Amino acid sequence: MAVEGPNAGVANRRERAVLVGVDLAVRSPINRAGAQAARKARVCPEADSASLQQSTEEFAEPSLVSSGLGGSVSGSLGPGLDAEESLAEFRELVESAGGEVAAELMQRRARPDPATLIGSGKVEEIAGVAASVEADLVLFDHDLSPTQLRNLERALPCRVLDRTQLILDIFARHARTREGQLQVELAQLEYMLPRLTGRGKAMSQLGGGIGTRGPGETQLETDRRRIQRRIDQLKLDLNAVRKVRRQQRQRREAVPVPTVALVGYTNAGKSTLFNALTGAGVLQSSRMFATLDPKLRALELPSRRKVLLSDTVGFIRNLPHTLVTSFRATLEEVVQAEVLIHVRDSSSSYGEEQKMQVERVLDELDALAKPRVEAMNKIDLLSEEECAGLGERVGQGGVVAVSARKGQGLDELLAAIDQALHSDPIIEAELDVPQQEGGVLAALEAGTIIHSREYDGDRVRLRVSGPASLMGRLRGFHVRSAPHG
Repeated sequence: MAVEGPNAGVANRRERAVLVGVDLAVRSPINRAGAQAARKARVCPEADSASLQQSTEEFAEPSLVSSGLGGSVSGSLGPGLDAEESLAEFRELVESAGGEVAAELMQRRARPDPATLIGSGKVEEIAGVAASVEADLVLFDHDLSPTQLRNLERALPCRVLDRTQLILDIFARHARTREGQLQVELAQLEYMLPRLTGRGKAMSQLGGGIGTRGPGETQLETDRRRIQRRIDQLKLDLNAVRKVRRQQRQRREAVPVPTVALVGYTNAGKSTLFNALTGAGVLQSSRMFATLDPKLRALELPSRRKVLLSDTVGFIRNLPHTLVTSFRATLEEVVQAEVLIHVRDSSSSYGEEQKMQVERVLDELDALAKPRVEAMNKIDLLSEEECAGLGERVGQGGVVAVSARKGQGLDELLAAIDQALHSDPIIEAELDVPQQEGGVLAALEAGTIIHSREYDGDRVRLRVSGPASLMGRLRGFHVRSAPHG
């Protein structure tokens, strides 16, 4: 985060932030216990429903349940993810943005306050905390309406940002290519446009009384028109980017090389796995959203088929819709891929919730039905008991346990990709090739698996399995061929 205002002259100073978590569901102990039991059941499948029933009955509070206030956590947190876990994830976002967490507060309410989201009493408390720790900004782990943002900026002694603004700031920091910068700017402007009246006096619309009409309204409309023109220009530029990408994809499709895309929650280890599989040496970082710009590298599978492996931007809970829209050009690699590798953090305590969020974005992209391989990454961080529990799932439904950092399980992952890939099927064939056909023999060595080889005078008899695209070019040397397996 760039330091603004009076602190702009302080070099290399990390901005101090007060984090505010918001739980918009007053949950009774029945729901807390139920959530804990459900999470335990996911980790230990042998836990039966009786334990869940017992835990909920033990803490039942009829008054809360009957009033409807004992419901599940708000949809803003996602299924099964409580406010504390959400705030822990938010803390990682702040650190990825270069901020320093000076204090954390939590507000639990049955419903949001229309004016400030959290209520006037909590606003006063936050103002006191922000002043005492000399905070540069207050960050809300929730989206703020334009009215709420304006009211909070008036009441608090420092800048106010919500969750979406923080994610947009991280994207802006990590965008390196021209395309990525265009996409981030478009998302920022589309988010800013309805909030101009809340961005300080320079852009505020003046009141409606005597002496309050005049240049303020004109300035606001001028700002809106300027931003709208810039948005229109960015969309034109991104359409040009999409056109170039489409042309590049058409050239790739002329030579049939299928694409396999890495998808997953942010910081699940996609870039580390990408490097482990391809040796590409792209940036790998523990910070969220370290990868924004898609990267493609060639990869050879055990069947000797060639694929293009794509590293894509990570997803996150409540990924701003403006980002999904703006990054559609980048996410087209996911849409066009034949197989998706869903990289999951097996050490995460809320991995199932992360999986649901990824699948929600894939559904938005109409890519949920594509063949998928689940790569349960970071197994080197698991205990022996957790590894044993994960081992029961490995091999079922395309689940593979890997450690990209340690290089464990990569052969099994490549085999799983091979099995999920249906284009350019593997053909097993017997060929009779003259020894003087050096180019044909070299192609067989490079592109097929040779099971047997016999020499008969100046001819070579081979039994091989390889991709149909290559075997078709060598049809003149076939003695017998059949689909592999």
